[in-house]
Amino acid sequence: MIRHENEGGGHTGTVAAPRSAGLLLHRMGDDGIEVMLVHPGGPVWATRDDGAWSIPKGEYAAGDDPAAAAEREFEEELGRRAPPGPRTDLGEVRQAGGKRVRAWAVRGDFDTASVISNPVEMQWPPRSGRWLQFPEVDRAAWFPLAEARRKLLAGQLPLLERLADAVGAGSSGDAECGGGGS
Repeated sequence: MIRHENEGGGHTGTVAAPRSAGLLLHRMGDDGIEVMLVHPGGPVWATRDDGAWSIPKGEYAAGDDPAAAAEREFEEELGRRAPPGPRTDLGEVRQAGGKRVRAWAVRGDFDTASVISNPVEMQWPPRSGRWLQFPEVDRAAWFPLAEARRKLLAGQLPLLERLADAVGAGSSGDAECGGGGS
């Protein structure tokens, strides 16, 4: 829970930390497991690379089905539905700002050159009163696990280890992906 305080320092109530749900798409590449990550759009993220990428994900409201939210957010951020196939629950992680992210792994392929993201609106420059639209995701790419560990937001890194464990690759990422478990 995140506490919000009024100007006098008094407690005004608690608000649940935002929750997001997403899909971690993976496939076998020449060097083992590869994962697809997305880079956030907009000027805030334009020059950031290492530690800035994410799994395709988005917030969901209390009472919503997180698995359905993960599917919806994948399609909104990338312009197409996720590949069919079994989903492996990777559990939940907590990002630095308190947001909780629940993820499912799915094995499949995706043409990252064809990404068409939904737009988001933000005030830019900050406090300017000028609202502009930017794509929520400006690009997607496939990364071997070792490179993905550099690219991914720190709070989502445990998802890579859980994926490697789920497909039998351990933390090295060198083993073949298993059959129907992912």
